[in-house]
Amino acid sequence: MPRRSASKLFEEDSTHTYGNVDKVTLCSASCFYPAENNYICTVMAKRKISIGKLLLIQVLLAVASFSESTDHPKPNPIVEHVRNSHVWHLATVGDHHYTLYLPVVLYKKGEGFFIFSSSRFWKGHHLATYKGFKLNTHTEKIEAVDGSTVYDLSLTRDLANVLISILLLLLLFLSMARYYTRAAIDSPPKGMWALLAYFVCFVRDHIAKENIGPKHYERFTPYLLTIFWFIWLNNTLGLLPGAGNVTGNISVTFVLASFTFLVTNLNGSRDYWSHILSPPGVPKWLLPIMVPTELLGLLTKTITLMMRLFANMLAGHLVLLSIISMIFILKTIFASIIVVPLGTFMIFLKLGVAFLQAYIFTLLSAISIGGAVATHEEDHAQHEKNLTH
Repeated sequence: MPRRSASKLFEEDSTHTYGNVDKVTLCSASCFYPAENNYICTVMAKRKISIGKLLLIQVLLAVASFSESTDHPKPNPIVEHVRNSHVWHLATVGDHHYTLYLPVVLYKKGEGFFIFSSSRFWKGHHLATYKGFKLNTHTEKIEAVDGSTVYDLSLTRDLANVLISILLLLLLFLSMARYYTRAAIDSPPKGMWALLAYFVCFVRDHIAKENIGPKHYERFTPYLLTIFWFIWLNNTLGLLPGAGNVTGNISVTFVLASFTFLVTNLNGSRDYWSHILSPPGVPKWLLPIMVPTELLGLLTKTITLMMRLFANMLAGHLVLLSIISMIFILKTIFASIIVVPLGTFMIFLKLGVAFLQAYIFTLLSAISIGGAVATHEEDHAQHEKNLTH
């Protein structure tokens, strides 16, 4: 049976029912090539959908919007890889582009939810408005034509990658927990579970315990393990063809750094805050200068934590993709003599950087938390211990 594109399949049958959820009208399913290199099959929800059905409808729209196109130029691979988008370009094989079109979910006060495909923002090669909304192609943000506030809950490519990584981590560590509950108490872990146990012990003993202290480290080890595995997994998945650049998205690193900021300052001891709000040995007339400076220092630590991860991962992707693109720019097979070894070296280098950046972020978070929860007595005891060693 010959393979047909998603648009032809949708043209043959315009209405489908998915269980007892809703009737979803799949209409105007012709593929377009817009200026932003998106290949679009239009999908829209005809009925109003309750909040409880929102996630399922997003999945249905995403699957229904999968497209194979042979008629359009190839998208810019460098910009596409590092930029968040409402479209997920998976691969290009010859002249065939395999793309997953993610749904747009908007909420406007007084009008409720709007769920439709991002193809509604295009008519042929030109931008168009749909139901009073428009797509800003420079920022990839959806805005209201009348300037009113719009809450964008769309499933973008980076958000989809985050959800996938969360599911993978849950599957991995729930399986690990099940293995330990079934294994004998005295039997050591084997195979993959031994490797996972090694890294768990590494974070616990060499990051959490050494930097937070033996008294408090157990409280914060779960958090440190979570950010370590989340960052490492997304750094590594970002090297796969078609994957998103999650940790190269400043919004993601901002949230991670904000978590560390909140965990640190919400658990700060009395001595920690007294050093900030009333620094010892500082004359009272200098306090109006010193206190804002100390408070500003809390923010700058968070900003540097955010920017370090974001800049390193984004720069690595740009360099790697630029090296690979040299083959297509020079259009000669002789370029592969330099590009292939250099690109291979960069991939292995980024594998090391993926672990290193996860380690650095977790280590700096542990140091920040350790400085906040420690008291004068604990600091003195640790200092005496260091002198004896």
